[in-house]
Amino acid sequence: MKVTGLLPPFPAPPFPLPSFPPPQLRLLPGRLAGISVALLKATALELAILAGHLLLYPSGVVQERRSGDPGPLPADGAARLPAGAKPPVVLLHGFIDNRSVFVLLRRALAQHGGRHLESLNYSPLTCDVRTAAALLGRHIEEVCRRTGSDRVDVVGHSLGGLIARYYVQRLGGDTRVRVLVTLGTPHSGTRVVPLANAHPIVRQMRPGSTLMAELSAPAPDCRTRFVSFWSDLDHLMDLPEAARLDHPDLSAVNVQVTGIGHLALPVHPAVAARIRQALDDAPGTTGDGAAPADGLTVA
Repeated sequence: MKVTGLLPPFPAPPFPLPSFPPPQLRLLPGRLAGISVALLKATALELAILAGHLLLYPSGVVQERRSGDPGPLPADGAARLPAGAKPPVVLLHGFIDNRSVFVLLRRALAQHGGRHLESLNYSPLTCDVRTAAALLGRHIEEVCRRTGSDRVDVVGHSLGGLIARYYVQRLGGDTRVRVLVTLGTPHSGTRVVPLANAHPIVRQMRPGSTLMAELSAPAPDCRTRFVSFWSDLDHLMDLPEAARLDHPDLSAVNVQVTGIGHLALPVHPAVAARIRQALDDAPGTTGDGAAPADGLTVA
């Protein structure tokens, strides 16, 4: 059926309608196309990692078996490790996760030898970062006692990095933690998934929470060095820069990772190599500083 004639005019809307595409998007079509391709690749990788992690998840539910107990440290706190030995590394998972997330990272760190590696599971029912930080502190004391080391390095993914930071910054953990590496940790809080506010620990990760205010407070003379990895395609950080650690009292290096998302940070070999570099180059080893501040692009 053919219809001819003019349609009656529509009334003007009570609000301005946005142009499509927005002007800022029309200016850089080539760049936007590149971002879209990168985002699609990162999303596909995230889904593949999620599928693999779901298969591995049951294997990490139970705490790992610990090595034998060598007895208490000497009264003077002297370490039994040989001079120049690398400190033990404690791996701490994120929200509603377990140690299975570190299977590949642990293998990458172990391949180069010289490191005692342990993972800590905290309960998925944990409802307070402070409580989990105190548990981490007890675990680190146990690691030091069993290994004969007076300090450890910690690698924390997502919430795990925030728990470790609270231990270092608020519970005196800087006496035990030499280097803290965080992967996709919401250092300034994240606003994603508003419906998740029903969980107390999610509310603590929101910008402006009491916990975030505590971590923003002065931390003079903190001895721990921080290396914070953040991704511009991290779907759990709002904004992505929330995973940067910017605090005037903390010795922190921020490493921007381009091309992967949140779940890939503890899995990708390029990130693992940079983590290993950060630990090897920290004071007390053969190097003389933390990881370089330049970015890391993952193809």
